[in-house]
Amino acid sequence: MKNFSTVGTRLAWAALFTVASAASASAAPVCEFRPDAPDQHVVVKGDTLWDISGAFLRKPWCWPTVWGMNRDEIANPHWIYPGQVIWFDRAAGRLRLGQRLEGGLNDPSAQKLTPRVRTEGLGKDAVPSIPPGIIEPFLTQPLIIEDDELQGAPRIVATQEGRVFLGKGDKAYVRGELGGNSAFQVFRPGAPLKDPVTKQVIGYEAFYLGTLKLQAEAGAGSDVHTFTVATAVQEMGRGDQLRAVPPTPMQNYAPHPPAQPVTARVAAIYGGVTHAGQNQIVSINRGKLDGLDGGSVLQLYHAGRTVSDSTAKKTWYGREQQVRLPDEEMGSLFIFRTFKHISYGLIMQVTAPVEVGDVAKSPE
Repeated sequence: MKNFSTVGTRLAWAALFTVASAASASAAPVCEFRPDAPDQHVVVKGDTLWDISGAFLRKPWCWPTVWGMNRDEIANPHWIYPGQVIWFDRAAGRLRLGQRLEGGLNDPSAQKLTPRVRTEGLGKDAVPSIPPGIIEPFLTQPLIIEDDELQGAPRIVATQEGRVFLGKGDKAYVRGELGGNSAFQVFRPGAPLKDPVTKQVIGYEAFYLGTLKLQAEAGAGSDVHTFTVATAVQEMGRGDQLRAVPPTPMQNYAPHPPAQPVTARVAAIYGGVTHAGQNQIVSINRGKLDGLDGGSVLQLYHAGRTVSDSTAKKTWYGREQQVRLPDEEMGSLFIFRTFKHISYGLIMQVTAPVEVGDVAKSPE
């Protein structure tokens, strides 16, 4: 892994962090340090990469740039831990990583640590990118079901002793291919998610009901498998569908702009409400196939309204000309889970309520 503390040929990056270079600004987005950025920050438990980034940078998504991170390192930023010190090297326009020494903080010129992946404990103590408690339920539960995933999914066809609903410990009889899996999540497809622009159905928000554990596969003369309800968060019954429990995805990503330009729209606000604010979750109509991955940061905008221009000459049939107002920036969205055509994002900062149809696009 590369040494982030080495200046070397990377000194050219420092130009990105000065306001004076207009030429650089026109060639690429400028990552500016805050005028009130601290000289150092001692990492403590409860910190997030987003919060630390925001203390030093005007745009937290510039975090990978100041460290010179590559794509692999962006996806595995398990290298900042409580007790370490982040120094602002103002001369070089970079951040550097150090650590406490007995009796006080170390001199940044005396020792430089290289941010790197820790293998012990799989980085479980590393600083997360965003507050994990908010997004944990959204990381493994099948809350977005895309069309092709509904085809051929195993389903509950009968219940123990003809019960209408099942609870923990009850038996469920399932028909369908298990694919060698023994643990499944149970879901019930909900309302369709429509693309705010095309109005086409791009997926379904699913109701997560619980989990089933295989007790016995279908034997000779039988078409069904026998399962036991392992957990039940809602009532489940005949017709509800199964999906194999997915591996827990990595929950830590360095905030970064998408690898390619993305323009999306807010498709839904989780919970069925009409407006969302900070720390609420929305789905957008772009996903993996559009270049989004975990940690991608998008800027949120209110879509510009179309209004009548009473100052312009009317059309030949007597109507006022229509003009579209510019989109108004209002916050940022941190993408933490992606599907093929849909993504979940956490609203990080916002100056106005987010609505379905609002724009989310690559940082400028």
